[in-house]
Order: sequence, then structure tokens, then C-alpha cells
Amino acid sequence: MAREGPHKVNIAQNLEEVQDRIRAAALRAERDPDEVRLIAVSKLQNIAKIREAYAAGIRDFGENRALEAIPKQKQLSDLQEIRWHMVGHIQSRKTRYLVPNFSMVHSIDRLKIAKRLSRHSKEHGQNLPVLLECNVSGEETKEGWDVADRETWSRVVPEFKEIVDLPYLDVCGLMTMAPFGASVDELRSVFSTLRELRDFLSESVPGNWEELSMGMTDDYEIAIEEGATLLRIGRAIFGPRTYE
Repeated sequence: MAREGPHKVNIAQNLEEVQDRIRAAALRAERDPDEVRLIAVSKLQNIAKIREAYAAGIRDFGENRALEAIPKQKQLSDLQEIRWHMVGHIQSRKTRYLVPNFSMVHSIDRLKIAKRLSRHSKEHGQNLPVLLECNVSGEETKEGWDVADRETWSRVVPEFKEIVDLPYLDVCGLMTMAPFGASVDELRSVFSTLRELRDFLSESVPGNWEELSMGMTDDYEIAIEEGATLLRIGRAIFGPRTYE
């Protein structure tokens, strides 16, 4: 369970610093900073901190577990502009909770989950924006389609086409996670590979592949330089977590 550290975190100040670094990284890459959207990952954070982040200007919040997120969402229902993103691993039996409670799902990692979300979206009569999670680093511990070997990219095309064709799902792009503790060169390789996979899919699978969800607290500037459009940042905004 997360608890507060000895010093109060200045979320507004942290956010300003993160936004400055986002802007600088985008400009280094000759990109428009407005192309990059910041998602504050609020897993294990309390309601007061989320309200503080909202007051500082954050509108997009990321959660890893639906059943942890839903009570927060109810307590924060007065924040009319808030948008919730599912960024964690999705269990089959939890898919029914996602459609009515999240604006976007980043972490579809297999066809079965896509089909279940399509069915639930139909039941609710609404389209759900989603991203497909890809393992481009080759780590066995990572979720998602294994696309570390470029020679295998053509193999995912039929399955991705099937997902794109599912009713009530709007496939918007791809998501990945970089290895923890990776070098700058390794990070750059992971993020550039996801961008190149996106470009390959744009030519192979009709649809919208615009979004690239990649980059977290320790590597988001490199992710921006390699084309990230969605950043999932927690610690740099809310401060380090301590556990009891």
C-alpha cells in the first residue's frame, strides 16, 4: 500500500517541470509540442493528489487496475473534463469494467481481449478508442505481441486486420514499454522500432495508426524524440511512492 513520504510533493511545480521538458524534447526533434499528450499515471495515488493534479491542469489520468480505478472515478465524478486511460495489463474477466469507465484503453495485448471489448462496447452502444500493445524489446516479462524481430512483422498483419475490423473498437495506434534500466541507445532503439512498426502497419493495415503510447518518467524525453504522442508519467508528477 502506498503512503506519503516525509515531505509534501508539489505537484503543480513537478508538472511545470515535466511540461517544460516535454516542450524542449519536442522542439529538439523539430516537432510541435502540442502533438504530445501527457497522461498522469495515478495508480496507488490518493484522491487529494489527483484533485491537485487536475487543478494544475492535468485532464488525462492513467490507471493500471480497473477495480482500483472505479472507486476513484466515482469520488471524482464532479471533475467534468477528466479522462481515464487504462494502461495496465487486462484480465479477461475484467474487460466488462473498461468500456463504461475509460476513455481509452492502451494495453490490448491479444485478440481475445479485443473481441471481448468489442462485445462490451456494442452492449453499451459506444465506440472505444484502443491501442495495441507490442513487445518490441523481446523481453519475456513484457506483455503484448512479440514483434522484436522485424522478420515477424508480416505475421501480425492478419490478426491486426481482424482487430481493426471489429465493430465498436477504434484502433488508434500502438503502445509499448521499454526495459527498466536500459541504456539511452537501447531506449532509442525500442521507441524508434515502435514508430517504424507503426509506419509498416500504416502501409499494410487500413486504419488510423497515429498514436504511439510510449515513454515514462525515466525515458519520456527520448520517447518524444522518437515520435511518442502519448506519455504515461507518474513518479515525475506525483513523486516517488513508498510502501508499507
